[in-house]
Amino acid sequence: MTTDTAPAPEAASTASTAAAAPPQDALGAAPDVSFLLQHTAHVLTTQMTAALAEIGMSPRAHCVLAHAAQSERTQAQLAELSDLDKTTMVVTVDQLERAGLAERVPSATDRRARIIRVTAAGADVVAAGQQIVDRVHGDVLGALPERERAVFVAALNRLAGGHLATPADSPEGAQGVRRPRQARK
Repeated sequence: MTTDTAPAPEAASTASTAAAAPPQDALGAAPDVSFLLQHTAHVLTTQMTAALAEIGMSPRAHCVLAHAAQSERTQAQLAELSDLDKTTMVVTVDQLERAGLAERVPSATDRRARIIRVTAAGADVVAAGQQIVDRVHGDVLGALPERERAVFVAALNRLAGGHLATPADSPEGAQGVRRPRQARK
């Protein structure tokens, strides 16, 4: 008889494998991944919104401004990168223009297109906003044990670039499912 209370190495391995397995409810159902992703995305959005409010920005405005600062882009290109519909994009750029952070200028290559150019003041706001975004994201990752951070980000990237990369088409009349931008009429 041993007085050692630590589990044998194979028992410890089994215990850690069981802890890593997806939790199931009493009926053996799979975890509610939809709830977990939606809830965490919602809370992250509220945290990001509160943090960016410190500099008078919304996450949407920061996203558009940051993408516009990276490269010469049209309003349509920025809408696609920011996952915004045309109406929301117009309202957002109007707000950025009124704030003196961006301006619409003619494209040098397509006279029908307008480029969203970030002003000097806008560039300062992008830099300040990026520090805030990085802080909020750092706080999220900091809530995980260090050994899980890279695995978590890799798993999210794999889902976002693979199985969850393309929204499913929803049948006409379906509620609560956003159709992909191309399918809208």
